[in-house]
Amino acid sequence: MRDFSAGHELLSINTATVRKQWPLDRIIDECARRNVRAISPWRDQVATVGLAKIARQLKETGIVLSGYCRGGFFPAADAAGRLAALEDNRRAVDEALMLGAPCLVLVVGSLPGALTGSPAYCDISRARGEVRDGIGAALEYARQAGMPLAIEPLHPMQAADRACVNTLEQALDLCDELDRGGSGALGVAVDLYHVWWDPKLEAQIARAGTERLLAYHVSDWLLPTRDLLNDRGMMGDGVIELKKCRRWVEEAGFSGFSEVEIFSETWWQKPGGDVLDTCIERHMRVV
Repeated sequence: MRDFSAGHELLSINTATVRKQWPLDRIIDECARRNVRAISPWRDQVATVGLAKIARQLKETGIVLSGYCRGGFFPAADAAGRLAALEDNRRAVDEALMLGAPCLVLVVGSLPGALTGSPAYCDISRARGEVRDGIGAALEYARQAGMPLAIEPLHPMQAADRACVNTLEQALDLCDELDRGGSGALGVAVDLYHVWWDPKLEAQIARAGTERLLAYHVSDWLLPTRDLLNDRGMMGDGVIELKKCRRWVEEAGFSGFSEVEIFSETWWQKPGGDVLDTCIERHMRVV
């Protein structure tokens, strides 16, 4: 297993971790100041500052991307909505290419309208079918562009609104169906916050292997968890067996960045510099 204790060369910061403190251009500058080599930005953060400006800043600082967040949300109430989702995913692919991302992360969506409390339908099997078809259609464009897509399974607590793909096994089944032979065009993003509990996790990570393991995200699961979305823990503050899981991922062939992604009202209230410094320290010590 790689030694993280001597430095943070393999750390990436998902920019959601300090999104409430700073705009994306400031986040990049603060990461560069701390010799953080990689980030994973969100599309809305990029749009606020400007795609061309962020691309120039990344080149100037030498910071690379470990992923780009996010595509997905394929299900819709009607055909027009599904077409709009596909067009938005194509734009996301184009943005990821301009920023030099190694993959576009997909949060696939579920019951359309559920995020606002008014789902258009309650048939999760239908939603999963629309996810499958949507990924398949997006994959055609992404493959031609040379941008791998990474399906991120989300915890079952978010099955109704954010993602009806909830286990690594489900995500890999989609990969095998839509990308037969493992071309590298379709894989998975393993976010430990969402999959740490899965009794099949070790076996499914091994199944994914080098070609399917496109991104690896870390944080921690707090006891108690007070919010379904925005109460992730800093690594070492919860119950996830971080080193064990990283060993599984690396034994399966993953050699990329370890990406810290923390949605937390608690950490968003702290000074951004303190958050980044803590991420670096915990990444070296407990990840």
